[in-house]
Amino acid sequence: MSGYCDVAPGHPFHGPYHDEEYGFPLTDEAALFERLCLEIFQAGLSWLIVLKKRDSMRTAFDGFEPSKVAAYDDFDVERLLADPGIIRNRRKVLAVIENAKRLLVLQGEYGSFAGWLAAQTITSKEDWVKLFKRSFTFTGGEVVGEFLMSIGLLPGAHRPDCPVQIRLDALRR
Repeated sequence: MSGYCDVAPGHPFHGPYHDEEYGFPLTDEAALFERLCLEIFQAGLSWLIVLKKRDSMRTAFDGFEPSKVAAYDDFDVERLLADPGIIRNRRKVLAVIENAKRLLVLQGEYGSFAGWLAAQTITSKEDWVKLFKRSFTFTGGEVVGEFLMSIGLLPGAHRPDCPVQIRLDALRR
């Protein structure tokens, strides 16, 4: 991911995400769910498109509050698909709604999405991908890998000499 560390600083969209979010641990339920959803929406597109539409997507998806998204019905699907401010892909929209429902089940079992993630003893990306494929939908290797890097559970978000990585290392100590 060293390329991101080279191009993101100073960029109006990539810069703030790279400097303040990418690779930082997350425990907030809506923030974790949002990050997973953004990775799903990014599949096949550029991350810049996702970042540019992020605020509109937060609004359209009720702040990515899992309980609200899980309650969406056909009307909501059509509302979302008609919203030019978001990424309008039916398969991705349906995956986000289904994943919200699945997340509610995991929250019931583990207390939270963060609790479910913390309960895992997995260390390899391959095993994480298998787990996510069993637990969620539209979660292939790229989606899972980027999601886990973005929340600091897999290494590789930043180059070792990136100032953000140095900050992250200091936070972990």
